[in-house]
This record gives sequence, structure tokens and C-alpha cells, in this order.
Amino acid sequence: QVQLRESGGGLVQDGGSLRLSCAASGGTVSNYVLGWFRQAPGEERELVAAIYVGPTSTYYADSVKGRFTISRDMARNMMYLQMNSLKPEDTALYYCAAKFRGSQDYRFWGQGTQVTVSS
Repeated sequence: QVQLRESGGGLVQDGGSLRLSCAASGGTVSNYVLGWFRQAPGEERELVAAIYVGPTSTYYADSVKGRFTISRDMARNMMYLQMNSLKPEDTALYYCAAKFRGSQDYRFWGQGTQVTVSS
């Protein structure tokens, strides 16, 4: 089973950028649908972006379209989330997750990385 570990979170000013990384082990990223979720205090967890294979396609939440870019590196077994034009409302704990293709639910989760955007 795949294990996931996020990195790259931190504190950034309004309008700044961050790149989150998700390292996968115990499985190959090409075998899974991969997603980035976030959860702010008192809020429900939401899917921010996802990337599919066969053929490759992506999904973005309306709130991040045009600002965030999801990508994967098959050779390095990594997934990334490039976040530009960050806003204070992007502040949350960000998780990477994976599910089997055709599955409804994300089954594998990282531990999360905090992103804080100051105004």
C-alpha cells in the first residue's frame, strides 16, 4: 500500500507562492488518482485539486482555479501543488491523498502540512 508524506508548507504573505510536495512510497503514483485536500479550523475538508491518468486530466476547486497547479513526476514518484497568488483564505492544513482508479473514496492519506497566509 502506498504511503504519502507532504512537505513544503509554511508562512507566506498575501500574494505569495508556495510549492507543496507529496512523496509516495510503497506504491507507484501512476497507479492511483492523486489529490490535494485542505482543512481550515472549523471547516470541512475540501478537495482542492486532483490528477488522473489514462488519459491525464486534472480537477480544481473553483476557489483555486488559475492560481494552483497540480502535477506529478512519475520518475520520482512525487506529486506537487504549485500555489500562486495565495490569499489568507487559503490558510489550512493541506493533505495529499490517493485512491484506486474507479474508487469513490480516497483511501491513503499523508499527515498534512500547514499553510498560513498572512494579510
